[in-house]
Amino acid sequence: MDGKPRGDVVDIRTTKKGLSAMTPSDDTTPANQTTQDSPTTQSAQPTMRAMRQEEFGGPEVLHEVEVPRPAPGISEILVKVEAAGVNPTDWKHRSGRRFLGDPPYTLGWDVSGVVEEVGLGVTLFAPGDEVFGMLPYPYGAGSHAEYVVGPTRAFVPKPASIDHVQAGAIPLVALTAWQSLVDTARLGAGDRVLVHAAAGGVGHVAVQIAKARGAYVIGTASRPKHEFVRGLGADEVIDYRETDFVEAAADIDIVLDTLGGDHQLRSLDTLKPGGIMVSTVPVGAEGLQDKAEDLGVRASLILVEADHGGMQEIAQLVADGSLRATIAETYPLTQASRAHAAGETNRTTGKLVLTMDDRPEE
Repeated sequence: MDGKPRGDVVDIRTTKKGLSAMTPSDDTTPANQTTQDSPTTQSAQPTMRAMRQEEFGGPEVLHEVEVPRPAPGISEILVKVEAAGVNPTDWKHRSGRRFLGDPPYTLGWDVSGVVEEVGLGVTLFAPGDEVFGMLPYPYGAGSHAEYVVGPTRAFVPKPASIDHVQAGAIPLVALTAWQSLVDTARLGAGDRVLVHAAAGGVGHVAVQIAKARGAYVIGTASRPKHEFVRGLGADEVIDYRETDFVEAAADIDIVLDTLGGDHQLRSLDTLKPGGIMVSTVPVGAEGLQDKAEDLGVRASLILVEADHGGMQEIAQLVADGSLRATIAETYPLTQASRAHAAGETNRTTGKLVLTMDDRPEE
């Protein structure tokens, strides 16, 4: 898949007239994307607003467009988006440092909303159901829009105990933490876990998941964020600006690294024999595997995947009160550029979320 959109779009900065229908294309193109160069015909097909980029660059390349609303295919659902998280992978893709190929495209993988339509063969959901989930990463992107299509089993029912903003913040970071700690590292009760950037999006969720499974958790964070990280349940917090975490953390069973580079290498020094470092940065530092082998530990690099079973586990933790996202800030969909700019400061605590507060009345 090349990650490019299909169907005509209209840049709302210039006009909202003359919309064209989305035409069928091959199955390798993401369902939530539309291209500007395919044949079109006039149609009364419903449209939607989406945030789009035609080039790589800073937050200013994001702009509002009007595009044909996607339709659910076999085993898919169409979701009316109520909230969608913004993650580091969004601004990295926007600036040209990831997997989707060249723009134009619409970003976003987190989604919480209401089922609008169901495709052929869908039995899990019906129109009107509230759901949340993560679109298949990376080629399923497109949740920074009013509607999105995704595989039925990328979603689970939204717990009644949280609103759409909470639900829209959770999926990608929670699945990343779950797949790293539980699926890959086989986290168990009593394990000593070191979580880097414990106040960040993945980190603050990872602390809660590890505690819910009975681990002893040590987090790294700047001193002003220590109270926040302890409030998540962390047993110890290391000020990475003043203290070398290699000296402060020892006999660790699992390290969750979200920073990459030298942090990957140095984290290996904190592990007990047989321990594991899981990094969400999919490029390993030079010599990483050799050093791990020399120390008798493991180093794994992970990319998050859409995961129905994982989402069910996460939804249960939310329903039990064991997991909650901290919302750093919310922005209307059309202010996605502001959310990107805030995220790139690396100073936010918790998650940034886009909402549909500026959705026109129907």
